[in-house]
Amino acid sequence: MLTSTTLKGETKEGKELYSYQKGAIDKIFKAFDDAPDDYHLLYQLPTGGGKTVIFSEIVRQYLKHHNKKVLVMTHRIELCKQTSKMLSEFNVHNKVIDSKAKLDDQNDYSCFVAMVETLNNRLNDDKLDISDIGLVIIDEAHYNSFTKLFKFFHKSFLLGVTATPLSSNINLPMTDNYDELIVGETIESLIENKFLARAETYSYNVGLTSLVVGANGDYTVKSSEDLYTNHDMLGKLLHAYEETSKGKKTLIFNNGINTSLHVYDTFRTAGYPIAHLDNTHSKKERELILKWFKKTPDAILTSVSILTTGFDEPTVESIILNRATKSLTLYYQMIGRGSRILDNKETFKVIDLGNNFHRFGPWGSDLDWQRIFKSPNYYLDGILNDEEIESNFRYEMPPDVREEFKNSEEVYLDIRELYVSSIRKGESTKTVLEKSIQHHAKICIENSEDVFDALALMKLLGDDIDHRISRYTKCISKSTFNFVEWLKDDYRKKLRSYLRENFDRVFEEIHGHPPED
Repeated sequence: MLTSTTLKGETKEGKELYSYQKGAIDKIFKAFDDAPDDYHLLYQLPTGGGKTVIFSEIVRQYLKHHNKKVLVMTHRIELCKQTSKMLSEFNVHNKVIDSKAKLDDQNDYSCFVAMVETLNNRLNDDKLDISDIGLVIIDEAHYNSFTKLFKFFHKSFLLGVTATPLSSNINLPMTDNYDELIVGETIESLIENKFLARAETYSYNVGLTSLVVGANGDYTVKSSEDLYTNHDMLGKLLHAYEETSKGKKTLIFNNGINTSLHVYDTFRTAGYPIAHLDNTHSKKERELILKWFKKTPDAILTSVSILTTGFDEPTVESIILNRATKSLTLYYQMIGRGSRILDNKETFKVIDLGNNFHRFGPWGSDLDWQRIFKSPNYYLDGILNDEEIESNFRYEMPPDVREEFKNSEEVYLDIRELYVSSIRKGESTKTVLEKSIQHHAKICIENSEDVFDALALMKLLGDDIDHRISRYTKCISKSTFNFVEWLKDDYRKKLRSYLRENFDRVFEEIHGHPPED
């Protein structure tokens, strides 16, 4: 961010800031000047907008005009080091307080950078003098681990910065810990002014009703791995990559190390250049993997959330969400890893395999952050659940299955539309399934030479049959497990019987002549 760059008429040399960043700093200092000493202010700016640059300049100006010290808190050691480096580039002499840091020289520094857990230990041990801290800055402020430290800074001005002012814990809303929110530039504005690349999203419908929500409000790793390591989902992932992002530098996000390893094996077997990264890798291993990823044009990197914050690689061209999440923050963080611009990069691909697009809307949509900050439950209660999302899915045959039905112009049947039509005509709801069976039989016969071919094709319709039964049971508001399972079995028996009894007749109606003996 600190190199010389020209974007839509704006030039940024050295530590010069863009106009929207200067405007944000002015707003923050005005709030600081007008507020009491213990005021808690929250500032929102999208990933890629330069939050670290903004608060580094705030630190520089604060130290210049105030005879007090500054503390910057982060939640990861990598962010500590990156923040310290950025502060140094702003000529802010700072000290990183990690587990190995000696504090006998702390009086020589006016700015400290610390990870939350390390800082908590040092403060409880009373080894760090914070009596002269006038400003506390919290990076990635939506994480709740910071709040336990607030009691130490009841006389300090506190500035939290985040891309998404929505707490990581629904039971601890940010409005309980911050007095005011200042909203920065929108993602759309940053895209329009060439500060961020535009996301082109490709959403693949995935059945998620097997997933379990854990105590933290998001899907559990166990249930996610059960779904995303099965053969069908790995095949869908590989197909989505080949259809949309083949040859592009790609980041794949998973929920679980085992899933990421399965992804690694799947892509390696298919002959693609891929590496796996998780938090068990050593620092040296991580550096080697990221160096390989940076220099390899068509590299694929599969990981587990470790790259959602503090990772900037502008050459990323494609993001794959190979997981579902109920966290708006995580959704924005993952996609944001692809939003960095380059001279020849104005767009990037997003492949969604977790129905996240349906749950949260497009990345960069016009969210009312003030309302979300003040009434988070109002926003969270409005998010569609998985059953509601999936009830609107249109079943699409996998390409290899669709190829077996290539003689049929249309293989989809809208069960809900058929149900409404039948009700309006005064017909029994059973006619919906009868017409569905006739349609399935027709597409099987259209692509067969004899009844044995048709019965073989019928076996490929399992997912489509289950989808139609699911839509039908929702229409009739009867969906107990035993009833649905019975209906699926009964449908298959009736379709099999229909094919045997009506093959010759339907074949002649389609082709104008009986099947050859």
